[in-house]
Amino acid sequence: MTGPDTVVLLHGLWMTPLSWRDWVTRLEGRGYRVLTPSWPRMDRSIDELRADPSLVAGLGIAEIADHHARFIEALDRPPILMGHSLGGLLTQQMLDRGLGAAGVAIHPGQPRGVYGIPLNQVRAALPVLRNPLNRSRGVALTPAQFHFGFAGALSEQNSLKAWETFHVPAPGLPVFQAALANVTPHASTRVDFRKPDRAPLLLVAGGADRIVPSSVVRETHRRYRTGTVEYREFPGRSHFTAGEPGWEDVLDQSLEWVLAHL
Repeated sequence: MTGPDTVVLLHGLWMTPLSWRDWVTRLEGRGYRVLTPSWPRMDRSIDELRADPSLVAGLGIAEIADHHARFIEALDRPPILMGHSLGGLLTQQMLDRGLGAAGVAIHPGQPRGVYGIPLNQVRAALPVLRNPLNRSRGVALTPAQFHFGFAGALSEQNSLKAWETFHVPAPGLPVFQAALANVTPHASTRVDFRKPDRAPLLLVAGGADRIVPSSVVRETHRRYRTGTVEYREFPGRSHFTAGEPGWEDVLDQSLEWVLAHL
């Protein structure tokens, strides 16, 4: 294999590394070493995390980013980075730090400086934002909230199966940090849109995503001023794009783009 031989997959809110299980199998079949680091304080079983949401209470974006940076810096070669949701924002921040040979940000959380907030995105975030005390709590989604925000492209029955398999409480703090980023100096969601030596970056959006609508990802793409940064949209795909039918196409096209730009 020429080029990077390692892919690092970064998950987002309400998920664990288990959410990447099919991607791991497919990438390993292509000959890659695949690493799925957990967030700090989340290296526990799903049952433990569900039983005690306080385990993730107060966990913020900077702590998660520093944790992943240390993990990537310890590798012998720069890997390909692929991140989903908040993991997609972290992917962009890792490239800012000079980590990673290339990055794919899948339905990425918006960085500071992205202002468009569609109504559906507000509604999807309300389970956290409606109570200010959630800033310092771990917050779970109900099956109905998960279906609306996360897995809207699935049937109610299949969304429930995904919720039962993958969902865990998430720290509320990152949601508040993202919501208030544009009025927060030195916000933890910031990205350097003018970094001159950024590794290639692909931004991937889904046409049916409510947590990170495609309009948000398009605006993120427009903010970039330097480097090779491209945008690709998959119609009809919800925020659960890494697990819903057709995920193979998202992965294969993303990997093909990376290999073409390394």
